[in-house]
Amino acid sequence: MIALVLAATAIFVYVRFESEVDNAVDAGLRSRAAELSAVVRQAGGRLDARNQHLVGRTESFAEVLDSSGQIIDSSPAIGGKSLLDPAEVRQATVAPLFLDRGPLPGLDQGSRLLAVPVDSSSGKQIVVVGASTASSRDSQGDLGQLLLLGMPFALILASIAGYGVAAAALRPVEAMRARAEEISTAAPDERLPVPDTHDEVARLGKTLNEMLARLGDALARLGDALERERAFVADASHELRTPLAILRAELELALAQGRSPEELHTALASAAEETDRLTQLSEDLLTIAQTERGDLPVRRTRFRLADSFESVAGRFSRRAAEAGRRIEVGEGGGLEIDADRLRVDQTVGTLVDNALRYGAGTITLEARHVGEAVELHVTDEGEGFPPAFLDHAFERFSRAPGVHEGGSGLGLAIVATVAEAHGGSAHAANRPTGGADVWLSIPLSSEVAQIEE
Repeated sequence: MIALVLAATAIFVYVRFESEVDNAVDAGLRSRAAELSAVVRQAGGRLDARNQHLVGRTESFAEVLDSSGQIIDSSPAIGGKSLLDPAEVRQATVAPLFLDRGPLPGLDQGSRLLAVPVDSSSGKQIVVVGASTASSRDSQGDLGQLLLLGMPFALILASIAGYGVAAAALRPVEAMRARAEEISTAAPDERLPVPDTHDEVARLGKTLNEMLARLGDALARLGDALERERAFVADASHELRTPLAILRAELELALAQGRSPEELHTALASAAEETDRLTQLSEDLLTIAQTERGDLPVRRTRFRLADSFESVAGRFSRRAAEAGRRIEVGEGGGLEIDADRLRVDQTVGTLVDNALRYGAGTITLEARHVGEAVELHVTDEGEGFPPAFLDHAFERFSRAPGVHEGGSGLGLAIVATVAEAHGGSAHAANRPTGGADVWLSIPLSSEVAQIEE
């Protein structure tokens, strides 16, 4: 490519020089033709001795012809020979005419002529001026030789300079490549060196560093997620171990010889209870896993909260009666919301289950329209939450101090998960009159409708 550029440049310089030399020769001929034309008009075609300096030089010459081509006067250098043929004489009588000639008598090299018509007192005449082109052709030859000899050296120098420029330009790229080769997951905070040139290479380095920063953040988040997954698996394994051990012990007890029907019934009832606990735990773990993948299914339908509350109250009524407690549906049951009915029943049921396990007194289910959301409250009349536990109530596998059995520690985490899947949130507090108040807030996706009871 550099060779082509240099060749094109040399050709352009040579052609341009040739054109300038020809223009200079033509300009000189026009100037001399104008001077001699003025002399011819005054002298009637004869060039006297005082004008011989215009036509007597060897490299430049002149001739005066009449309209028929006869020589009136001429420079000694051309020996009285007519410079124009009849056809050229006819053209010269009409308009100025430039001509190129080969060697003439007394001239070893070619020449260039200019013939111009002149009106004198003796009639129409033609002034012919000429100049040898030997010096101009020698100059062009010297330039051509200089270009031919200089091009290889220019090509070598241009190649060396180009290599140096390319090496200097690519040196920052090589530095970035070497640093990139050293960066590993053990040192994710390292960055590529960016040259202070504010050019494309600097912008490339800045962009790559921004990409490394994003990858580092992604790796950090991935590491945190892996740690959470390990902790989740460990906690889940721990939670599954206890009910499985109890279930196995009860079954082994039931299979032992000499057991009375009452003892068998008690053992099977305990095994059934642990089976229910395992089923609930597996459902909770599935819900948590779906949340981790970001695809907890939420199928919204419009329903009345009283229907959900009454369904949950009916499901836990026998258990509440056995414990000597009541479940009541309070205010707000007439509110309608757009939410996943199964998920809402699941969360309200989880809150009722917790109230039966850890609370006391009457359990009340009620709803409140607060701002642009509906709050679903489950309250009881027990001792409430330990104050230090309230900030951790919705964390996975978290239990209040002193509680070691009876639950997986996932119930309130599931409540928070379902609330967040609906775009809401979950909260817990102790009532001023005693007991716990746990609720989830679900934003309204459409206008709340109040139905008369």
